[in-house]
Amino acid sequence: MSQHSVNAFPAKRFFVEMLTRDIELQDAILDLLDNCVDGALRSNGGSSDGESPYKDYYARIKFDADSFCIEDNCGGIPQDLAESYAFRMGRPDPERDQDLPTVGVYGIGMKRAIFKMGHDSIVKSKTADTDFSVSIPHAWMDDDSNWALTLETGTSALSSPGTVILIRSLRDGVSRLFSDETDFVSTLKKAVSAYYGYIIAKGFSVFINDEKIDPIRVEFLTDENAMSSNSDAIAPFLYETEYKGVSVSLAVGLYAQIGINDEDDDEAPSRPSSDKAGWTIICNDRVVLYADKSRVTGWGDANVPQYHPQFVSIAGVVTFKSNDAKKLPVTTTKRGVEGNSEIYLAVKNIMRDGLKQFTDFTNRWKIRSPERAIAMRGADSSFLANEINQKIDDSRWTKSRNELGGKIFKPKLPKPKDTDPLRTVQFQRKESEIKEVRKFLFDDMGASISEVGSKCFDEALARSRK
Repeated sequence: MSQHSVNAFPAKRFFVEMLTRDIELQDAILDLLDNCVDGALRSNGGSSDGESPYKDYYARIKFDADSFCIEDNCGGIPQDLAESYAFRMGRPDPERDQDLPTVGVYGIGMKRAIFKMGHDSIVKSKTADTDFSVSIPHAWMDDDSNWALTLETGTSALSSPGTVILIRSLRDGVSRLFSDETDFVSTLKKAVSAYYGYIIAKGFSVFINDEKIDPIRVEFLTDENAMSSNSDAIAPFLYETEYKGVSVSLAVGLYAQIGINDEDDDEAPSRPSSDKAGWTIICNDRVVLYADKSRVTGWGDANVPQYHPQFVSIAGVVTFKSNDAKKLPVTTTKRGVEGNSEIYLAVKNIMRDGLKQFTDFTNRWKIRSPERAIAMRGADSSFLANEINQKIDDSRWTKSRNELGGKIFKPKLPKPKDTDPLRTVQFQRKESEIKEVRKFLFDDMGASISEVGSKCFDEALARSRK
């Protein structure tokens, strides 16, 4: 009997194709931005607390049909890390960064992004003590027998600690998206505004093709009377807890004045944009799910109605924080929620409770009326969730019965006093027939469609009472 060795190492091309197939180009770029933020955190000693923990740190993203480049001043990659871990396909040391509030777990973000975009790249980095560059040439990808890369010291040419990643020989589809033929740059700017809004608001600067990106964050309409008394007043539903090394903070409420249900009313005011409506999930300051309106976040689940434009003024924010990223309910792409996570399933029950309070509120007040205007009048201030938490009197919180423990603030929202509430009567008719009836009833063409419908109902009601 003789023994022979067989090749069991993976083919690079297969490995890379599998690694990059299930991630969108935008998410790959955001992965690189995550690394910049992680570098800033390391430079800060791992702290993201305070109002401006990321002050003076930045990332500059530039791209066109020929190349992509991201540059930051976030401390750089230590040389020992580059030699042992940063360029490996996966994290060999699962305990690394265990005390850092990041969202990275598997150690594939930088490599996956590079391979997603192009065939030739160079990474340059400088720290206070080291300086190097690593090239990943096109030929390396075709050589299955060579998995080593060459690190050259003293070659970054960077003037201060930070990292530059330059990707050339772009893949065909990527080159087209980066060109002027598509709206990719606008889409990416909006994504960075939303997904990094809370980090940007804490001092981090992001530039895309030389344009500085402004943050998008959800602020809640609040009647400040609700914070100190049990009076009927508009404020968000809030929840806070600490569970197994994860802190959770939840808020759901109105971010804009509620709309009306009569969508066919010629004189109806414009509704607020749906860009902020729905649930936003944040893990360690990174938004992993933005303005979601699906069953993933409780819409159309249990006793909560499906999302409808009537609920366009409702938004919710859930924040998870932990120094152990494995405990966070985030997917490997870092742009989604792990729906089977124990902590997320428990929090989702509270999300539904809070959401139902505001869908019920919207249903009660969906008809425009003077009483509704009075009910909404006190909610003339907008606050971030953490600002509201700090203002609420301790006596207004109650103990949560959820398995995660914690405390809840449940506002006492205004209710209509009329015991015979208004309801919407809605139907469709041909435009020519509506005009015919409008001329018959009003003898002019100035009445709105809503007025025509109301007049028809009033006359039918009068006949029914004779």
